[in-house]
Amino acid sequence: MNIKLYPALLAAILCLGCAKTSQNSFYNVEKFADLQILRYKVPGFEELSLKQKTLVYYLTQAALEGRDILFDQNGKYNLTIRKTLEAVYVNYKGDKSSKDFQELETYLKRVWFSSGIHHHYAEDKFRPGFSEVFFREAVKETAAELLPLKEGQNHEQLLEEIVPAMFNPNIMAKKVNKKDGEDLLLTSSMNYYDGVNQAEAEAFYNKMRKKDEKHPISYGLNSRLVKRNGKLIEEVYKEGGKYSAAIEKIIGWLEKAEKTAENEAQKKTIAKLIEFYKTGDLHVFDEYSILWVKDLDSRIDFVNGFTEVYGDPLGIKASWESLVNFKDLEATKRTETISANADWFEQNSPTDKIFKKEKAKGVSAKVITAAILAGDLYPSTAIGINLPNANWIRKEHGSKSVTIGNITDAYNKAAHGNGFNEEFVIGKTELNLIDKYGDLTENLHTDLHECLGHASGKLMPGVHEKALKAYSSSIEEARADLFGLYFIADPKMIELGLLPSPEAYKAQYYTYMMNGLLTQLVRIEPGNNIEEAHMLNRQLIAKYVLDKAQPSKAVELVKKNGKTFVQINDYQKLRELFGELLKEIQRVKSTGDYETARNLIEKYAVKVDSEIHKEILERNKKLNIAPYKGFVNPVYEPVYDAQGNITDIKISYDEGYAEQMLRYGREYGNL
Repeated sequence: MNIKLYPALLAAILCLGCAKTSQNSFYNVEKFADLQILRYKVPGFEELSLKQKTLVYYLTQAALEGRDILFDQNGKYNLTIRKTLEAVYVNYKGDKSSKDFQELETYLKRVWFSSGIHHHYAEDKFRPGFSEVFFREAVKETAAELLPLKEGQNHEQLLEEIVPAMFNPNIMAKKVNKKDGEDLLLTSSMNYYDGVNQAEAEAFYNKMRKKDEKHPISYGLNSRLVKRNGKLIEEVYKEGGKYSAAIEKIIGWLEKAEKTAENEAQKKTIAKLIEFYKTGDLHVFDEYSILWVKDLDSRIDFVNGFTEVYGDPLGIKASWESLVNFKDLEATKRTETISANADWFEQNSPTDKIFKKEKAKGVSAKVITAAILAGDLYPSTAIGINLPNANWIRKEHGSKSVTIGNITDAYNKAAHGNGFNEEFVIGKTELNLIDKYGDLTENLHTDLHECLGHASGKLMPGVHEKALKAYSSSIEEARADLFGLYFIADPKMIELGLLPSPEAYKAQYYTYMMNGLLTQLVRIEPGNNIEEAHMLNRQLIAKYVLDKAQPSKAVELVKKNGKTFVQINDYQKLRELFGELLKEIQRVKSTGDYETARNLIEKYAVKVDSEIHKEILERNKKLNIAPYKGFVNPVYEPVYDAQGNITDIKISYDEGYAEQMLRYGREYGNL
């Protein structure tokens, strides 16, 4: 099950609720291709105790040591390509003002951002803007000791290995293909499988799963499935196994963190994670997940490991990621209010009673301050996370839900005054609602999505959590989004003091429908359909509701001055339709109804209206707003006394994007 909410909600990224102010130079670093690089602050770090600061430092080092793992998981040539490009970029003796070199710099920055040669969101391979002839000559002029040459390999052999992957549009064209009716493994270039087709992989893992297993482990989560001499073998990610060189470094920093833990519960959690990395045993991973969920008293927290399954078209294998954070004590009061009332929301959901939990429990929620982003959470990150993903652990032990406050704040501040609202919002009434309540309702919807949506409902006996196969992630995200949409309009929000006005929810309803029907299309190349799970989820919801609203015209697309806008005529009817779809989506999830999941996604979520798409792209182009954003991390430096003891951890925000990426390559290039 996929529980992570990426910041692809354009309302959050483009600050639909922000007032017009001048650009904030601290947050905006640079822009290239379709990307904008931002900074984020870490407020409150200086107020942590020395022990807490030191723990954060050790955990950030453990986070950064796993960087190369994700590059390799995303594609088998990614590390070689990145290291070759870096060597050319740093050591090039030719004209650096030439178009070819400038295009190489942009391409390298995109490779850094996407942890590989495929777009981090669209999954398509991006093409170099420099010529193949230029690249070949530049590589040949780079000293052999600076290049990632394998033993016995020369410059020409290196080029023959990586040039086709970079320049041939027909080779490794798609990182993750989810097109219905195709072999999803043979048409995807991610590196979780080698020589294995979809039917073989599904049969391999179906054979492992035991029927009616009470505590099913996440088979295949931390391994690469390969075919050798006609036999399927798992290459397990562990010390002494696949990615051992990086994992050993991670373990080393975790061992330091264990000795600096805030309390015994946190110490046991870190120790169990170390055991998992050493053994690769997924039963140990479940034990670690349970300890992690139950550690509620620690101020410092982290995610480190093989977590989310977006990068595998079968939704089995997890990418490596890490996030180090600490609790925002003041902002957490909001999420604690929501969590304290979890059972009320569960019992008042419009879903059928048979699919509800008898008692919603263990929903631990907080607002956090990110201290470092790494792996599949860097440079592009989530604004909210709910873990662990195993349904049985969530049911028996609960889950942790977080909203990343300083990341959302950075998005908002960086986007002040960009003109997006004025271009895409239909009128002054809606603009005023968004200006007044947009930020608040966006945060609250994220809280409801993460704290309650993912934690709601239950699977029927015998239904496996992978029953929806390639549609699992999109259906799960739709379920959580719908839960948030339905309840943000409930009077309970006013009663709990979470919203100041019964009109406030309308800001979220408008921006959500606008994003799902129109503005998220700025992220799609002309002629392409939607494939990313969160985008599929949003269009599914928006188009389903638009379709079902036709008789009443509760919501419709209208033309105004030749432009297309969303117009909502009946907000309460819209809420009823959200509830109707939530009821059906929960039934699909609970019963493992694959065919209905497939029909919903294929009918409403995938196809793009080409005329509307063209219009939205043209309107957005005039605003000069990058549709995707990511971050540079702060830098942590320990201060030592004469005896070598740490006396303080200093934080700085001066490092640039290329500077940081090149340093990470030097200091954390473990594979």
